[in-house]
Amino acid sequence: MREHKIDPKRLKDLGTYELVTEEVVEELKSDGYILKHKKSGARIVILSNDDDNKVFSIGFRTPPVNSTGVPHIVEHTVLCGSKEFPSKDPFVELVKGSLNTFLNAMTYPDKTVYPVASCNDKDFQNLIHVYMDAVFYPNIYKNENIFKQEGWHYELESKEADLKLNGVVYNEMKGAFSSPEQQLYRLLQNSLFPDNTYGVVSGGAPEDIPELSYEEFLDFHKKYYHPSNSYIYLYGDSDIVEKLEWMDKEYLSQFEYAPVDSTIPMQKAFDKTREVVDYYSVAENESLASKTYLSYNTAIATSLDRELYLVFQVLEFALLASPGAPLKQALIDAGIGKDILSSYDNGMLQPIFSIIAKNAEEEKKEEFVAVIRNTLKDIIKSGVDEKSLKAAINYYEFKYREADFGNFPKGLMYGLQILDSWLYADDKPFIHIRANDTFEFLKAKIGTGYYEDLLQKYLLDNTHNSLVIVKPKMGLTKEKEDLVKEELARYKETLSDEEIKQLIEATKDLEKFQETPSTKEELEKIPLLSREDIDKESTPIYNIEKEVDKVKTLHHDVFTNGIAYLKLLFDVKNVPNELVSYLGLLTSVLGYMNTSKHSYLELSNEVNIHTGGIKTDINVYGKKGTTDIFEGKFEIIAKVLYDEMGEAFSLIDETVFDTILEDEKRLLEIISEVKSRLQMRMNSSGHSTAVNRAMSYFSKAMYFNELTSGVSYYQFIEELEGNFSEKKQEIIKNLKTVIECVFRKENLFISCTADEEGYNKMTNYAPSFIQKLYTGSIDTKMLPFAPKKLNEGLKTSSKVQYVARTGNFITAGYEYTGALKVLKLILSYDYLWINIRVKGGAYGCMSGFSLEGNGYFTSYRDPNLRETNEVYEKLYDYIKNFTVDERDMTKYIIGTISSVDTPLNPAAKGARSLTAYLSGMTMEDIQKDRDQILSATEEDIRNLAELVKSILHDNNICVIGNETKIEENKDLFYNTYELIKD
Repeated sequence: MREHKIDPKRLKDLGTYELVTEEVVEELKSDGYILKHKKSGARIVILSNDDDNKVFSIGFRTPPVNSTGVPHIVEHTVLCGSKEFPSKDPFVELVKGSLNTFLNAMTYPDKTVYPVASCNDKDFQNLIHVYMDAVFYPNIYKNENIFKQEGWHYELESKEADLKLNGVVYNEMKGAFSSPEQQLYRLLQNSLFPDNTYGVVSGGAPEDIPELSYEEFLDFHKKYYHPSNSYIYLYGDSDIVEKLEWMDKEYLSQFEYAPVDSTIPMQKAFDKTREVVDYYSVAENESLASKTYLSYNTAIATSLDRELYLVFQVLEFALLASPGAPLKQALIDAGIGKDILSSYDNGMLQPIFSIIAKNAEEEKKEEFVAVIRNTLKDIIKSGVDEKSLKAAINYYEFKYREADFGNFPKGLMYGLQILDSWLYADDKPFIHIRANDTFEFLKAKIGTGYYEDLLQKYLLDNTHNSLVIVKPKMGLTKEKEDLVKEELARYKETLSDEEIKQLIEATKDLEKFQETPSTKEELEKIPLLSREDIDKESTPIYNIEKEVDKVKTLHHDVFTNGIAYLKLLFDVKNVPNELVSYLGLLTSVLGYMNTSKHSYLELSNEVNIHTGGIKTDINVYGKKGTTDIFEGKFEIIAKVLYDEMGEAFSLIDETVFDTILEDEKRLLEIISEVKSRLQMRMNSSGHSTAVNRAMSYFSKAMYFNELTSGVSYYQFIEELEGNFSEKKQEIIKNLKTVIECVFRKENLFISCTADEEGYNKMTNYAPSFIQKLYTGSIDTKMLPFAPKKLNEGLKTSSKVQYVARTGNFITAGYEYTGALKVLKLILSYDYLWINIRVKGGAYGCMSGFSLEGNGYFTSYRDPNLRETNEVYEKLYDYIKNFTVDERDMTKYIIGTISSVDTPLNPAAKGARSLTAYLSGMTMEDIQKDRDQILSATEEDIRNLAELVKSILHDNNICVIGNETKIEENKDLFYNTYELIKD
């Protein structure tokens, strides 16, 4: 019998709260409690357990009535100073000086959430304190410049200058609306709910944001940011009663109950399909052919239905998401779109099921709908494939039980999932995190007609649906930019001399506000830990060198709850240079084509029935302290329960040795899908794409990375698709050559994360796979690469830029030191933050330094280009003259350690240990790195000025962004061209 973490009597004795419900949430090994604060009406949910990665969040239901982005702007601004913490950016101060494991705020279509997490009790309390003060007593009422900076403002430098628009959220949403997929997802939601809050853009549409007045902004906060409209969540092993008593005393008791009308009304179903048409921009020389998006969308009951919440995830996977899924395949076979996307968004009152054809033609819209409906009728008639259902259920159940959310604390993710029901029903916070019964229910319903009845009811007979068509339009970005310029010019002409003077003064006043640092007294009100609160010892690595059938093996001996995390890493040194890009394609081919034993749908089902997933990837591992030595690895990655280890190896064996590459139709489908997904990734992650591209100008490792996953790889895929008829036999031949070059015993290295039992299971099955690896002699090898500085401006239809500068400091004679991690934090949240984000209006800015000597500086959704590059140029002076007091230096060190000491799940422990091993990092090196962080002084930071100067001296620049802006600044580049040509 598990003991309660909280004595329920202590909760009941809290006179200021009503204990509404208590229940054991056995699935999460937690005690669950629902409380209500008597005086203010605040809602509280608690998950008490042994997890030391504690989570707190406070959320509000915030339904917007227009697309001015007011909930989004409020989210940004409340974290810019408050009553008790009046410094200009407490959020950034916490990033720099806390041991947080998560710190952020998020705006959703109907709610705004402020979560924090930490493993340190004192730090956790500090984070809660700052966030509670921020949401209830922000400084937005005292200084309009906060609204102008984070939301939007007019900029006028002089009477003769052009009037401009700027603001962090304004530029963020310009970047978001530059992605056709993001535009589509917003439109499909709006199309289904024209009469309620989901019919507008909560983040803000760029053309509507300047319509928001300061007074309307304040009214929104006054109305919705009240405890009576709040949802407070506490998770983990902290003293919950102590936290509740503190919350009551310091905040909640200061408010009387004041009912807030924030309910989300249900959208009435339509009588027939609603059609919506819109446009997205493509670059001037980009082809318009086959560039339309067709999206068929249906509203599915409500998120308060436990079974439907999960069952349509299962159906989406079985019918559309898995390789060879029947509905996806039917659309591809009908020639409707080169890539089929799907989604089931159940994080809102009325969930949305969407089927999307990308790279399609508008003329095929009727056929698109007809294929969907006819295929569904056939599936209903013959029955949903039972193995596909079992595979889909197992896929989601494995994820649920594993609770691996990457870098996100699981307590955070549970809290967000709780809001999927709690936001709409006070008494139902736990219905979706308690999923064991639901999974058993779904398994029992296979073969009963249950799934078929749901498809009939919600996807065929349901008239609450829409057809959204988003078409390409050449030069639309420039057209909109010119329109904004014209409107601003016309508006300026209507202003009197006095009003012009006031705008100039307001611009100067905002600049002064941004340039004036918070006072020492204001900053010192932010609670700060001491260096003594930090562990001196580094988190251990888990590497035991072993051997399986004469293959070097690394055992990461950690408790994994019966799951083995397996990596088979093959060195790619035998692959000739001209075939390196085929390695990237091979990751998309293996597991996605028929084998001699199964169709690719059947293979996918077997994988998901017997494992938690098998995938392939390409990774590059540099060596510490060197610039030219690296190892490229083709990786087969599997996670599997110990008892299914034999099945996992059998499926890996089949995937590697029995794949039928001669299926030309399927090969073209894969290439087209790869091209589509790369376009989406480059659009959404322009900052990392630009950094990696700029590093490939000088780094052999990053040059390899470019050829297998970057811009060069995209250009390779683009050429293969465009010339597939002539190249198909060559493609098949080259893939076979690469397979024989890679899958050889001498290339193999095994990494296994599991306890002794799991490792031994692996050794029982690995030898039979090893014995099948290629052994014949081959006369191929990868020759040294010769990177070349290209300094490119990659033009897109985006409204914003991603500006990257890179270089290498080891080639200039400098050594890596842990102090560089401290510098990264200082630059990312001081110098770059203030100059690129606060003053420049970009949504983000980053920097980094690697063990191999690579350094980078980059911006994200940036309205500027040349100005940002000039900010980079002045880095040397900033670092050379860096001066702070001991408190600030301690703050930077704590914030750095926070990023180093992220809690690791078993899979992450294994991955970290493997990376250390392949990079040549020992435990002594890792401890030395930590010691250098902990002992860093302002003088150590100043001493890095020359190192940074060497990075900038290399003058490697790559910018991805607006075609007009790049052309205006083409003197910065050797080459400018369209990133996406067709």
